[in-house]
Amino acid sequence: MVDRVTIYGAPTTSTDADAIADWLRDRTAATVTVGGRFLESVSTGDLAERFAAARVRSPSDRATGNTMLGTIRYEERVLEDPDRGGGVLYDGRAIQRALNAALPDEPGLEHLRVALLDRALGTWGDHDGRWHKRVNVLGQPSLVSVPGLYEAPAKPEAYYKEQQRHALLSGDTPPREVLENRIDGAFLLEDDPRTTEALKGYVLQAVHYLETGEAFCPREGCRLYNAHYHETLIESQLRPPEFCEEHAPLYAPES
Repeated sequence: MVDRVTIYGAPTTSTDADAIADWLRDRTAATVTVGGRFLESVSTGDLAERFAAARVRSPSDRATGNTMLGTIRYEERVLEDPDRGGGVLYDGRAIQRALNAALPDEPGLEHLRVALLDRALGTWGDHDGRWHKRVNVLGQPSLVSVPGLYEAPAKPEAYYKEQQRHALLSGDTPPREVLENRIDGAFLLEDDPRTTEALKGYVLQAVHYLETGEAFCPREGCRLYNAHYHETLIESQLRPPEFCEEHAPLYAPES
Protein backbone atom coordinates (compact mmCIF):
# COMPACT_ATOMS: atom_id res chain seq x y z
CA MET A 1 0.00 0.00 0.00
CA VAL A 2 1.41 3.38 -1.02
CA ASP A 3 0.98 5.71 1.97
CA ARG A 4 3.20 8.56 0.80
CA VAL A 5 4.17 9.98 -2.56
CA THR A 6 6.91 12.55 -3.02
CA ILE A 7 7.10 14.23 -6.42
CA TYR A 8 10.42 15.80 -7.27
CA GLY A 9 10.44 18.65 -9.77
CA ALA A 10 12.57 19.22 -12.83
CA PRO A 11 13.47 22.93 -12.61
CA THR A 12 14.92 23.15 -16.12
CA THR A 13 11.61 22.11 -17.72
CA SER A 14 8.16 23.64 -18.03
CA THR A 15 6.56 21.41 -15.40
CA ASP A 16 4.64 22.36 -12.28
CA ALA A 17 5.19 19.64 -9.67
CA ASP A 18 2.84 21.41 -7.25
CA ALA A 19 -0.02 21.29 -9.76
CA ILE A 20 0.61 17.58 -10.35
CA ALA A 21 0.61 16.96 -6.59
CA ASP A 22 -2.69 18.83 -6.15
CA TRP A 23 -4.27 16.74 -8.90
CA LEU A 24 -2.94 13.51 -7.40
CA ARG A 25 -4.27 14.35 -3.91
CA ASP A 26 -7.80 14.38 -5.32
CA ARG A 27 -7.35 10.90 -6.79
CA THR A 28 -5.43 8.90 -4.19
CA ALA A 29 -5.54 8.36 -0.45
CA ALA A 30 -1.77 8.79 -0.16
CA THR A 31 -0.13 11.81 1.41
CA VAL A 32 1.43 13.71 -1.48
CA THR A 33 4.34 16.10 -1.03
CA VAL A 34 6.68 17.95 -3.38
CA GLY A 35 10.46 17.85 -3.15
CA GLY A 36 13.22 19.70 -4.91
CA ARG A 37 15.36 18.35 -7.72
CA PHE A 38 15.74 14.61 -7.16
CA LEU A 39 19.30 14.37 -8.49
CA GLU A 40 20.37 16.90 -5.86
CA SER A 41 18.65 15.08 -3.00
CA VAL A 42 20.38 11.75 -3.75
CA SER A 43 23.72 13.03 -5.01
CA THR A 44 26.50 10.56 -4.20
CA GLY A 45 30.15 10.28 -5.06
CA ASP A 46 29.66 7.81 -7.91
CA LEU A 47 26.41 9.12 -9.43
CA ALA A 48 28.16 10.84 -12.35
CA GLU A 49 29.99 7.60 -13.15
CA ARG A 50 26.71 5.65 -12.97
CA PHE A 51 25.15 8.07 -15.47
CA ALA A 52 28.15 7.74 -17.76
CA ALA A 53 27.86 3.94 -17.60
CA ALA A 54 24.15 4.16 -18.51
CA ARG A 55 24.67 6.17 -21.70
CA VAL A 56 23.20 4.56 -24.80
CA ARG A 57 25.89 4.25 -27.45
CA SER A 58 23.77 3.55 -30.49
CA PRO A 59 20.06 2.94 -31.20
CA SER A 60 20.80 -0.69 -32.13
CA ASP A 61 23.63 -1.47 -29.68
CA ARG A 62 22.51 -3.20 -26.47
CA ALA A 63 25.77 -2.35 -24.71
CA THR A 64 25.87 0.97 -22.87
CA GLY A 65 28.41 3.16 -21.23
CA ASN A 66 31.25 5.53 -21.78
CA THR A 67 33.23 5.89 -18.57
CA MET A 68 36.15 7.82 -19.99
CA LEU A 69 37.25 10.62 -17.69
CA GLY A 70 35.95 13.34 -20.01
CA THR A 71 32.46 11.79 -20.06
CA ILE A 72 32.38 11.46 -16.28
CA ARG A 73 33.45 15.09 -15.94
CA TYR A 74 30.61 16.05 -18.31
CA GLU A 75 28.11 14.16 -16.16
CA GLU A 76 29.47 15.87 -13.04
CA ARG A 77 28.96 19.28 -14.65
CA VAL A 78 25.40 18.41 -15.70
CA LEU A 79 24.54 17.18 -12.20
CA GLU A 80 25.75 20.52 -10.85
CA ASP A 81 24.17 22.61 -13.61
CA PRO A 82 21.39 20.73 -15.49
CA ASP A 83 21.07 23.50 -18.08
CA ARG A 84 24.36 22.27 -19.54
CA GLY A 85 22.95 18.83 -20.42
CA GLY A 86 20.93 17.47 -23.31
CA GLY A 87 21.15 15.26 -26.35
CA VAL A 88 22.04 12.08 -24.45
CA LEU A 89 19.86 8.97 -24.09
CA TYR A 90 20.28 6.86 -20.94
CA ASP A 91 19.31 3.31 -20.05
CA GLY A 92 16.29 4.05 -17.84
CA ARG A 93 16.58 0.84 -15.84
CA ALA A 94 20.26 1.44 -15.09
CA ILE A 95 19.49 4.99 -13.95
CA GLN A 96 16.64 3.67 -11.79
CA ARG A 97 18.96 1.14 -10.13
CA ALA A 98 21.55 3.84 -9.47
CA LEU A 99 19.00 6.17 -7.91
CA ASN A 100 17.42 3.38 -5.89
CA ALA A 101 20.80 2.58 -4.38
CA ALA A 102 21.28 6.26 -3.53
CA LEU A 103 17.98 6.69 -1.66
CA PRO A 104 18.56 8.05 1.85
CA ASP A 105 16.49 5.31 3.53
CA GLU A 106 15.36 1.74 2.91
CA PRO A 107 13.50 1.90 -0.45
CA GLY A 108 10.24 0.16 0.48
CA LEU A 109 6.94 0.46 -1.35
CA GLU A 110 5.04 2.54 1.21
CA HIS A 111 6.82 5.75 0.24
CA LEU A 112 6.94 6.18 -3.52
CA ARG A 113 9.37 8.66 -4.99
CA VAL A 114 8.47 10.03 -8.41
CA ALA A 115 11.30 11.97 -10.05
CA LEU A 116 10.52 14.31 -12.92
CA LEU A 117 13.77 14.31 -14.88
CA ASP A 118 15.21 16.51 -17.60
CA ARG A 119 17.01 13.45 -19.08
CA ALA A 120 15.94 11.31 -22.02
CA LEU A 121 15.43 7.69 -20.91
CA GLY A 122 15.08 4.51 -22.92
CA THR A 123 14.56 0.79 -22.52
CA TRP A 124 15.90 -1.98 -24.74
CA GLY A 125 13.42 -3.79 -26.98
CA ASP A 126 14.28 -7.47 -27.27
CA HIS A 127 11.56 -7.84 -29.91
CA ASP A 128 13.24 -5.53 -32.41
CA GLY A 129 16.79 -5.11 -31.12
CA ARG A 130 16.85 -1.39 -30.51
CA TRP A 131 16.41 1.24 -27.83
CA HIS A 132 13.06 2.95 -27.35
CA LYS A 133 12.62 6.30 -25.64
CA ARG A 134 10.16 6.24 -22.75
CA VAL A 135 8.09 8.78 -20.87
CA ASN A 136 8.29 6.84 -17.63
CA VAL A 137 10.14 3.97 -16.00
CA LEU A 138 7.93 2.46 -13.30
CA GLY A 139 9.21 1.16 -9.97
CA GLN A 140 11.04 2.65 -6.98
CA PRO A 141 11.88 5.37 -7.64
CA SER A 142 9.61 5.97 -10.61
CA LEU A 143 11.21 8.12 -13.27
CA VAL A 144 9.26 10.46 -15.52
CA SER A 145 11.25 11.88 -18.43
CA VAL A 146 9.97 15.29 -19.47
CA PRO A 147 11.91 15.17 -22.78
CA GLY A 148 10.40 11.72 -23.30
CA LEU A 149 6.93 13.23 -23.34
CA TYR A 150 7.87 15.05 -26.54
CA GLU A 151 10.26 12.52 -28.07
CA ALA A 152 9.06 9.02 -27.17
CA PRO A 153 5.61 8.78 -28.85
CA ALA A 154 5.58 8.71 -32.64
CA LYS A 155 4.42 11.93 -34.25
CA PRO A 156 1.49 12.18 -36.69
CA GLU A 157 1.95 10.81 -40.19
CA ALA A 158 1.82 14.36 -41.57
CA TYR A 159 5.00 15.18 -39.66
CA TYR A 160 7.01 12.43 -41.36
CA LYS A 161 5.52 13.21 -44.78
CA GLU A 162 6.61 16.82 -44.40
CA GLN A 163 10.03 15.61 -43.32
CA GLN A 164 10.33 13.46 -46.46
CA ARG A 165 9.06 16.26 -48.69
CA HIS A 166 11.63 18.67 -47.34
CA ALA A 167 14.40 16.09 -47.75
CA LEU A 168 13.44 15.49 -51.40
CA LEU A 169 13.45 19.20 -52.18
CA SER A 170 16.53 20.27 -50.27
CA GLY A 171 18.51 17.06 -49.78
CA ASP A 172 18.75 17.43 -46.02
CA THR A 173 16.64 16.94 -42.92
CA PRO A 174 14.71 20.05 -41.91
CA PRO A 175 15.28 21.54 -38.48
CA ARG A 176 12.78 20.28 -35.93
CA GLU A 177 11.46 23.81 -35.41
CA VAL A 178 10.51 24.05 -39.09
CA LEU A 179 8.45 20.87 -38.94
CA GLU A 180 6.79 21.88 -35.69
CA ASN A 181 5.68 25.17 -37.21
CA ARG A 182 4.20 23.44 -40.26
CA ILE A 183 2.38 20.67 -38.36
CA ASP A 184 0.68 22.57 -35.57
CA GLY A 185 -1.23 21.27 -32.56
CA ALA A 186 -1.19 17.55 -33.37
CA PHE A 187 1.59 16.71 -30.92
CA LEU A 188 3.31 18.16 -27.88
CA LEU A 189 6.34 20.38 -28.32
CA GLU A 190 9.23 21.13 -26.01
CA ASP A 191 8.04 23.53 -23.28
CA ASP A 192 4.47 22.92 -24.42
CA PRO A 193 1.95 24.62 -22.09
CA ARG A 194 0.10 21.27 -21.93
CA THR A 195 3.13 19.50 -20.43
CA THR A 196 2.05 19.58 -16.79
CA GLU A 197 -1.45 18.38 -17.60
CA ALA A 198 -0.14 15.51 -19.71
CA LEU A 199 2.36 14.40 -17.07
CA LYS A 200 -0.31 14.01 -14.38
CA GLY A 201 -1.41 10.68 -15.81
CA TYR A 202 2.16 9.40 -16.04
CA VAL A 203 2.71 10.15 -12.35
CA LEU A 204 -0.52 8.35 -11.49
CA GLN A 205 0.71 5.36 -13.50
CA ALA A 206 3.63 5.14 -11.06
CA VAL A 207 1.28 5.01 -8.08
CA HIS A 208 -1.03 2.54 -9.79
CA TYR A 209 1.86 0.20 -10.59
CA LEU A 210 3.05 -0.03 -6.98
CA GLU A 211 -0.52 -0.39 -5.71
CA THR A 212 -1.72 -3.06 -8.14
CA GLY A 213 1.24 -4.47 -10.08
CA GLU A 214 -0.52 -3.42 -13.30
CA ALA A 215 1.85 -1.43 -15.49
CA PHE A 216 -0.62 0.24 -17.83
CA CYS A 217 -4.25 0.21 -18.90
CA PRO A 218 -4.82 -1.34 -22.35
CA ARG A 219 -7.68 1.06 -23.17
CA GLU A 220 -6.99 4.20 -25.19
CA GLY A 221 -8.46 7.28 -23.59
CA CYS A 222 -7.57 6.30 -20.02
CA ARG A 223 -4.95 8.25 -18.08
CA LEU A 224 -3.25 4.94 -17.34
CA TYR A 225 -2.81 4.10 -21.04
CA ASN A 226 0.75 3.90 -22.37
CA ALA A 227 0.48 5.88 -25.59
CA HIS A 228 2.88 5.07 -28.42
CA TYR A 229 1.61 7.89 -30.66
CA HIS A 230 1.06 11.56 -29.95
CA GLU A 231 -2.54 11.31 -31.12
CA THR A 232 -3.35 8.71 -28.46
CA LEU A 233 -1.28 10.57 -25.86
CA ILE A 234 -3.43 13.66 -26.39
CA GLU A 235 -6.59 11.54 -26.35
CA SER A 236 -5.59 9.80 -23.11
CA GLN A 237 -4.10 12.67 -21.15
CA LEU A 238 -5.77 15.84 -22.39
CA ARG A 239 -9.34 14.95 -23.32
CA PRO A 240 -12.27 13.73 -21.21
CA PRO A 241 -13.14 11.37 -19.76
CA GLU A 242 -10.03 10.86 -17.65
CA PHE A 243 -10.50 7.16 -16.98
CA CYS A 244 -11.98 4.03 -18.48
CA GLU A 245 -14.89 2.29 -16.80
CA GLU A 246 -12.56 -0.05 -14.90
CA HIS A 247 -10.32 2.64 -13.43
CA ALA A 248 -12.83 5.46 -12.90
CA PRO A 249 -14.09 3.93 -9.61
CA LEU A 250 -10.49 3.91 -8.35
CA TYR A 251 -9.34 7.36 -9.36
CA ALA A 252 -12.14 9.62 -10.59
CA PRO A 253 -12.66 12.33 -7.94
CA GLU A 254 -16.04 12.48 -6.29
CA SER A 255 -18.19 15.28 -7.69
